[in-house]
Amino acid sequence: MAEKVLVTGGAGYIGSHCVVELIEAGYQPVVVDNYSNAVRDGGEGNVAESIRRIEKILNTSIEFHELDLLDRPGLEALFKKHSFSAVMHFAGLKAVGESVEQPLRYYRVNLTASMNLLEVMQAHKVHNLVFSSSATVYGDPQHLPIDEQHPVGACTNPYGKTKYFIEEMIKDHCKAEKGWNAVLLRYFNPIGAHSSGQIGEDPQGIPNNLMPYVAQVAVGRRPFLNVFGNDYETVDGTGVRDYIHVVDLAKGHIAALKKLKDNCGCKVYNLGTGKGYSVLQMVKAMEKASGKEINYKNAPRREGDIASCYADPRLAEKELGWKAAFDLERMCEDLWRWQSMNPTGFTNGIPS
Repeated sequence: MAEKVLVTGGAGYIGSHCVVELIEAGYQPVVVDNYSNAVRDGGEGNVAESIRRIEKILNTSIEFHELDLLDRPGLEALFKKHSFSAVMHFAGLKAVGESVEQPLRYYRVNLTASMNLLEVMQAHKVHNLVFSSSATVYGDPQHLPIDEQHPVGACTNPYGKTKYFIEEMIKDHCKAEKGWNAVLLRYFNPIGAHSSGQIGEDPQGIPNNLMPYVAQVAVGRRPFLNVFGNDYETVDGTGVRDYIHVVDLAKGHIAALKKLKDNCGCKVYNLGTGKGYSVLQMVKAMEKASGKEINYKNAPRREGDIASCYADPRLAEKELGWKAAFDLERMCEDLWRWQSMNPTGFTNGIPS
């Protein structure tokens, strides 16, 4: 019998790619999502479009429920129905800029949802968790590359603080409950898409992250890119980040799930490539992948942004046996395939 894994926020960008990897690794994912970063398929079955497409790619069926983790009774009912071996927790609000403008909403949604999940897991004796954290917990880097020993908590925005607080809740809970195992994965900047071009990042409204915005400019959906800050102390004055292919990231979650079997307690790993690229280097890479010129304008720095951030991913390689495989060229090629096949994202149905 395949192990059942609950995937919260599983219809979103990273969650959906992890659902693919779970199925391919022989697990049975049960997916919940509240559509805050996902699109309905428009049919009668009330299934997320990303999940419907995965069913088609893999020729399988996936159990999906529309559920908000703030709905405690709904969550209880789900755990009564299923016997989960582990939970992958992606659900949450995730825009840095929006979190600065709406901090209370971010604290209420992200922290309450996670507390509900942990309490319901505890009540139903599900003691294995993989948490989708973020490199934002490190704040402004004190040294580069950033390893897992880098100080955390001096976050530059409320989104990062919610990730930090949830990490602390999980750590404290694992300390109090000796039977618990959790792997906290601190992502750097996921980009790219599944090689089929069927699923990818489809931001609702104006993209908050660089590469979806760049891709939308390349496909003609937006007139130009705003480059926020060109006076940082970097190679060309623009912000430097560690970009990782979303499929590499998803494979890191499968490695984390296997780590839980070792009764590992609470572990923390960076998932990144260890290489940093500037905004303008990313624009050039996307121009090469798409064959399109990408217009951009310089704009003031955004509050909460930092100059450079890239990972030391060696601990994940050593302890999880995981290493990013895809290079920047492949990331941009897969991103462009997704965007060019789906110029308006998931709203245009399955592309031919």
